[in-house]
Amino acid sequence: MSLPGGTLIGWAGDDFTGSAASMEVLEFAGVPSVLFLDVPTPAQLARFPGVRAVGVATTARSHAPEWMARELPRVFRFLAGTGARVVHYKTCSTLDSSPEIGSIGRAIDLGAEVVQGPFIPCLLAAPKMRRYQAFGHLFASGPGGVFRLDRHPVMARHPVTPMDESDVARHLARQTGKSFGLVSLEDPEAAPEAEVWSFDAMTDADMGVVGRRMWDAAPLLAVGSQGVEYALVEHWRGRGWLPAEDRGESAGPVERMLAVSGSVSPVTAAQIEWAEAHGFEGIELDAVAAVRGEVTGVCEAAIAALNVGRDPLIYTAKGPDDPAVARLRAAVPAGGMEEANARIGAALGRVLARLLRETGLKRAVISGGDTSGHASRELGLFAFTALAPTIPGAALLRAHSEDENLAGLELALKGGQMGSDDYFGWIKRGGGAAGGE
Repeated sequence: MSLPGGTLIGWAGDDFTGSAASMEVLEFAGVPSVLFLDVPTPAQLARFPGVRAVGVATTARSHAPEWMARELPRVFRFLAGTGARVVHYKTCSTLDSSPEIGSIGRAIDLGAEVVQGPFIPCLLAAPKMRRYQAFGHLFASGPGGVFRLDRHPVMARHPVTPMDESDVARHLARQTGKSFGLVSLEDPEAAPEAEVWSFDAMTDADMGVVGRRMWDAAPLLAVGSQGVEYALVEHWRGRGWLPAEDRGESAGPVERMLAVSGSVSPVTAAQIEWAEAHGFEGIELDAVAAVRGEVTGVCEAAIAALNVGRDPLIYTAKGPDDPAVARLRAAVPAGGMEEANARIGAALGRVLARLLRETGLKRAVISGGDTSGHASRELGLFAFTALAPTIPGAALLRAHSEDENLAGLELALKGGQMGSDDYFGWIKRGGGAAGGE
């Protein structure tokens, strides 16, 4: 048996790393997929014949509801127009959002105006990523183990959307007037009298049940992490429509690569420290200066590093306790962090674009969920396809651009909390499911 015809799923991601994560789940499972950086033109879409899943990356996670109301409807209309049976608003697996910034509730409202279905499944769990939901509460891995979201060592301290509520429905009810019901571990076949159904899941078997319920009820709007794609893949495998195992080959090593990071996560800080001890040259970009549009000396330092055989890794901070974070907060007026983060991401993107063109290097990493969106747009890219896996949610991608200088670029977009300590080295080796050192 094979997959049914037509477009199976279309997704709109609230950041670029998360958008790519949905694509990698599908592509490596055997569902041909493409991710666009904006609603594509007919000519751009025609470059990818035979794809069965289509995504559009946005930067909604870092914007106010007013921005979402302007930008998201056209994305939802495009996805619905592909004939996708499931239209998915892809959120971060750690529920990053608030009523003021990255409101998932507002996105649900906007999507529901375009895509009507019997209910709106909400699935944040993704056991393959150590994200779990039990009795309505979300748990996520982090440094030191798995934590309830409101006690998570990273998310409870998030600089923009700190998590103070682990109950998914209660958190999202602050952002929308829609009603919520729980499909719990005790009754996975429940049908709540509510508009949005929050699904518990702890195992791959649980995910398969959720995937079946979504697919049987389609067409519909879904909201949640790449768990939505994992659940559908689990169901499709159960039907015999997909291979039992993901493909996991490496793209092969390169002699030199580039990396930029706007993440302040302690996970990224550990990765930077590992990289500096293993052939990478850490180069700090002054975030305050970047907000002013100043990046003096960074490209020159990167070229100098390459000339002595090291891989440049340009970063704005090493974790939340880096003094650079406090300096930035002190320099940015109240309410100005959204714009400041956009400028920092764009500055890193311009630096990366210049270095790629001057050096001819064909592999790079952008670290940070919000950073990835703003930086990728500075590269003039219009689409990604998945090339090689690493840890779930941080694959190596092939970039597609109208710029011949960037033809063949291999780029990894890594969320701040994603990846093993040796992630940058893993990408340099070409990814692959075999893992890092």
